Amino acid sequence: MFDKNIINKFKKIKTPFYYYDLKVLEDTLTELKKQSDKYSYTVHYAIKANANERILTLISSYGFGADCVSGNEITKSIRTGFDKNKIVFAGVGKSDDEIMCGLKNDIFCFNVESIQELEVINALAASVNKTARVALRINPNVDAKTHQFITTGLEENKFGINGWEFEDVIKKLKELKHIETIGLHFHIGSQITDLNVFKGLCIRANEIQSWFNDHGLEFEHINVGGGLGVNYKEPDENLIPDFNSFFSVFNKFLELRGNQTLHFELGRTLVAQCGSLISKVLFVKEGVNTSFAILDAGMTELLRPALYQSYHKIENLTSEGDVQNYDVVGPICESSDTFGKSVKLPETKRGDLIAIRSTGAYGEVMSFGYNLRDKAAVYYSDEFS
Repeated sequence: MFDKNIINKFKKIKTPFYYYDLKVLEDTLTELKKQSDKYSYTVHYAIKANANERILTLISSYGFGADCVSGNEITKSIRTGFDKNKIVFAGVGKSDDEIMCGLKNDIFCFNVESIQELEVINALAASVNKTARVALRINPNVDAKTHQFITTGLEENKFGINGWEFEDVIKKLKELKHIETIGLHFHIGSQITDLNVFKGLCIRANEIQSWFNDHGLEFEHINVGGGLGVNYKEPDENLIPDFNSFFSVFNKFLELRGNQTLHFELGRTLVAQCGSLISKVLFVKEGVNTSFAILDAGMTELLRPALYQSYHKIENLTSEGDVQNYDVVGPICESSDTFGKSVKLPETKRGDLIAIRSTGAYGEVMSFGYNLRDKAAVYYSDEFS
């Protein structure tokens, strides 16, 4: 992914920094648009994956919608070119101010996660003489077969309306005069690599939709969320995700009714592979069983490994020495500040440049200032042409 010309330019830049390959992002978006248009599916980009302004502006230029989980995400998505009529607002804990932000901007839809949230949105909509369009986020109790911290569709998770609440939801909706129910929403988790999981979601969604239809509630659209995983192990082998196989599952197994539209909320799979975190080795320290390669990037620049032991491919860009094992760690005063253990790298020395791959999703957007760290800079591939 990195030729010698780019690496030589990297050597002149203060590390750590985020690097975005815009060609990879554009190729991904082009393929996504091709495949989603083939099935007439609507895609909303999950802003939480990467809220970099230039990234957002590029994604919005392809006509995709936005999936937001805060009022500030709604505001920023509109500012960067997303059509407010394609904005969905999800989240289990929307504040009154955030709900009002959605109402005042006349967004497409609120994905509602509880009966109490329906009541609050109804009251706030009444206060400004509006009707809120909502989709019911249902917890389908489908196992995403992914990490426990990014599974969202089981009954033990905090997200969504559970099956035993369905009859109460029907009764409540009849009372709420400022709510228009237009959709049914699901999201079962992230980094899902087994497409059979999505088949299971389709089967369960068909059952749930049938139940609501039998009880007099019809929906304009079904929203099946996102969750399609990426190849963290060998990112160069799958830079562009297989959107066709993903969409084919829903085309085959999800039973849409009449003129229903199908919506997706994809985040990671659009942006992960276009981003890398570039760092420099500060010290190499010998340990008992392995050596430590101590970087100037840490959990403050990439939180995922510390948060839920996620894997990212790590490459030494400036060494061609014999391969050795290293624990690659950051400088933060926490033992969890570790990017990888027993990582095979060519002989690594102070000053070597290290690339941590697939950081375009949940990298820059999750950075924070612990230890009063400076915020890492951002560079784009067209700055190196």
